[in-house]
Amino acid sequence: MIFLGCAAAIWIAGIKLSDTTDVLSERLNLGSALGGVILLAIATNLPEIAITASAALAHQPDVAVGNILGGIAIQTVVLVVLDAAGVRPRKPLTYLAASLTLLLEGALVVALLLVVVMSTQLPSSLIALRLTPGAVLIAVLWGVGLLLLRRAGRGLPWHEGGDAPDNQDKPQGHSKTTKEKQATSKGISTGRAGIFFSIAAAGILVAGVLIERSGEELFGRLGMSGVLFGATVLAAATALPELSTGLTSTRLGDYQLAISDIFGGNAFLPVLFLLATILSGQAVLPLAHRTDIYLTALGALLTVVYMIGLVFRPQRQYARMGADSITVLVLYVLGITGLAFIVG
Repeated sequence: MIFLGCAAAIWIAGIKLSDTTDVLSERLNLGSALGGVILLAIATNLPEIAITASAALAHQPDVAVGNILGGIAIQTVVLVVLDAAGVRPRKPLTYLAASLTLLLEGALVVALLLVVVMSTQLPSSLIALRLTPGAVLIAVLWGVGLLLLRRAGRGLPWHEGGDAPDNQDKPQGHSKTTKEKQATSKGISTGRAGIFFSIAAAGILVAGVLIERSGEELFGRLGMSGVLFGATVLAAATALPELSTGLTSTRLGDYQLAISDIFGGNAFLPVLFLLATILSGQAVLPLAHRTDIYLTALGALLTVVYMIGLVFRPQRQYARMGADSITVLVLYVLGITGLAFIVG
């Protein structure tokens, strides 16, 4: 009951947090600024932040690592749901959202995951001041990637600024402006939006800690390993806000933002290895198991499939999904099946 209650709290508070983040971003003119991107990344990943911090302080790095890397894979699968349920007109999500900026975001995710794999091979004794080279490099690379994406957002030296023809009618991010106008019409002031943001953030942080502790106990009694639990059940629970906000974006016709939010959240998740390292005082990445490296590769593979979809822009649908979404779904099921065999 605690686990299910916390999952419901994350869903509800996540929706409110996302909406108020968009309102504050528009009101404070942070929409295209680096601060707005960082605020959005932190806000949408508060469940993962809470779980990572809780697991690190409890000296359970396997749950933290499994949640981070499993979260990347399951959040990519959220795009499958958005493709099947949220796209109007009936065309594949990648066809309507195709742009070079999204390709760059996907490339940043893959690059960060490659650094994760490299960092797992470093000696665990390579740590000073609670910092390790791998975790620091991931954070620095993420920051550099954000600067490049901000530059790309101003326009690229390609035809139509890198946007494919016949994609979404309105520019990326127009749904945020719509949310701000709706909040204004309801008389929600900036201060009130800030209060809602703080309450929702606090609720998610508390629910994130409780869902990790209760879920680990529950599924541990059912015989599920910490790695498999963190990569599937826990990662799925913490991906609920992304699912809800993604459906909102696609319903408003902001398909590029829906994919950008997923890729952006996935790029931020590896940065949490720095938080886990600082809180635990251990070199978390060098202690990674083969299952962690396996999940890293799975997340990168799923991201590459959608990057290919953004290039080829499939128009045909099968079961209301594009060929790329079907491929991602099949690969994810096969990947989790393989993970179950690995952990025994």
